[in-house]
Amino acid sequence: MSDLHQAARRCLEAADPAEKLRLTHEAWQQWLAGELTPSASSPPPSPMGAPGRPALPRLVPQRQVPHRGLGTEEGRAALVHAVAHIEFNAINLAWDAVYRFRDMPLAYYHDWASCAHDEARHFAMLSKRLADMGHAYGDFDAHNGLWEMAEKTAHHDTARMALVPRVLEARGLDVTPGMIERLLSVGDQATVAVLEVILREEVAHVAAGTRWFRHCCQRDGVDPRQTFLDLLQTYMGRTLRGPFNRPARLEAGFDEQELDRLTEMALLG
Repeated sequence: MSDLHQAARRCLEAADPAEKLRLTHEAWQQWLAGELTPSASSPPPSPMGAPGRPALPRLVPQRQVPHRGLGTEEGRAALVHAVAHIEFNAINLAWDAVYRFRDMPLAYYHDWASCAHDEARHFAMLSKRLADMGHAYGDFDAHNGLWEMAEKTAHHDTARMALVPRVLEARGLDVTPGMIERLLSVGDQATVAVLEVILREEVAHVAAGTRWFRHCCQRDGVDPRQTFLDLLQTYMGRTLRGPFNRPARLEAGFDEQELDRLTEMALLG
């Protein structure tokens, strides 16, 4: 196979996590070797649907996912599982960005294939940590909020770049430092070590979202700051949550005015 879009589809459709990881790493190496290219003759993307995923975890509404304290091994395992589920979704999100949106610069496909590769490594690290704690991916219920937003933004690359990496995935930049602090307070250095790697690398993923969101705005002749705020209002209304990790978000390409406005919106919500 030499068509990057179809390789991305194979990764998306793989239901077994081990197979999804294998295909992801293989596609990334093929891309680096110049063996995959986005082909103009590739079949158009299929309508958006559920990605390949295992039968478990059971997907429930976000409000039904139980909140467990970090003072117990079970509570810490549930936290690791929740992050693993985000990373599993993030593999699919990155590949869908490659598969669904055509006629983009080669650098766009490089960024999202690289992101898929990183997210697969993150999922593997978290799966190992879960195994060390006596659990596996699928042992706890999870919600589908990330993929639901992907479905809502399947029609337009600008909305996808604005709302998935720059809002939902960027939330990880905000909450992970607090997770790390709480885990340190209970002596869970092993989980902290994994989360520190993920936090460091997720900045680059959010930055890719910023970069390609602004590319889309420039292409379409619209103001990126106002477009971002308009998309937030249209798709998320008053559900924006703070506080925001300003240093990490600035590193990921947000500007001070954006962050000031996001803070206002979160307070109003």
